Amino acid sequence: MVLLQLDPFLNELTSMFEKSKEKGSVWVTLKRSSLKSKLQKRKLSSAGETVEYRCLIRATDAKKTISTSVGAKDHQRFQASYATILKAHMTSLKKRERKDRKKSTEAEKKEGSSTTKPKKL
Repeated sequence: MVLLQLDPFLNELTSMFEKSKEKGSVWVTLKRSSLKSKLQKRKLSSAGETVEYRCLIRATDAKKTISTSVGAKDHQRFQASYATILKAHMTSLKKRERKDRKKSTEAEKKEGSSTTKPKKL
């Protein structure tokens, strides 16, 4: 697995979104990883050292897979850039159909007033 630096990863992710604008999907997964094997983790923990975890990010469009690793100090900058990319390329989503709240509550009140029972005291 080849890990890209942050800026080339974001550029490739942008191009993936642009290619799949008309048809297709882009899958992005994020997971915690130390990028070390289990044996190396055991050696570090037995020596009393702490294991530094990073965020492993993978993106695929079924033809191409790219990945990067983000540390804690770069996380804020990456999240801001990633959010900007997502906002820019989520334009082809369908709008959710919503019912008009006023009309539905007025209809319920009319139905409720004709079938309400008198209160007992």
